[in-house]
Amino acid sequence: MTVKDSLRIISAMVELEIRRVLHDQTEIYTRAIQPLLWLLIFGHVVGALKVIPTGSTPYLDYITPGIIVQSTATISIFFGLIIIWERETGILKRLVTSPAPNYAIVIGRSMAAGVRGLAQAIIIIPIAFLMGVKFFPNPSYLLLALVLLFLSCGGFAGISIMIASFFKTRERFMGIGQAVVLPMFFASSALYPISAMPEPFQIFAKINPMTYVVDAMRSLMITGNLSQLPLDIAAIAIFVVVVFTAASLTFKKVIE
Repeated sequence: MTVKDSLRIISAMVELEIRRVLHDQTEIYTRAIQPLLWLLIFGHVVGALKVIPTGSTPYLDYITPGIIVQSTATISIFFGLIIIWERETGILKRLVTSPAPNYAIVIGRSMAAGVRGLAQAIIIIPIAFLMGVKFFPNPSYLLLALVLLFLSCGGFAGISIMIASFFKTRERFMGIGQAVVLPMFFASSALYPISAMPEPFQIFAKINPMTYVVDAMRSLMITGNLSQLPLDIAAIAIFVVVVFTAASLTFKKVIE
């Protein structure tokens, strides 16, 4: 199978997910409640206390990119539940035994999660603006931020596929999914600067992919300071490539 055929498979899976989202948007709206509560309650309360040093950036503005990333990463991590459902119904076995290479299936399913992540962000951003968040006034920066968010969602969904490869029941998957996404969220700069963390967490934060996604989003959406953006983009690219490679190697375990 040629690269062109693989790209066709990937694009078909992404298009199918777009159709699903447009057909039934209920899940997107209900999932938006939690991040909006983070902004509305946590952001305003902690911001009023002024206990977290964020420099000249208001605290609500500071955490908005982190909350967007956390929300979309959670959607992506739990996208693996669909893989488990497809395995139980036999859909996945037919897909694996088709001529489609494993990497095309993995990338296609992962980037489909990116569609849901983008839909979530598109809901949160206007509401955050109405709450008073001051976004950097450059549409090209916002577009690049959404592209990076889409790619990172694919990486997080790739992690979910690896989890589904080893933990084949929904109950076990749910527990492991929570154990993955929460440490990544709290050990990133989503809610506070890395310098405010205990030293062991600072070390983990430096290898945590969510740290670089949050930093890139904050640079593009809030501060407009792009000095660290090349490093963030490089880290996101490495994360996505490594995860896609590992998920492709473990994918057949899903149906064993």
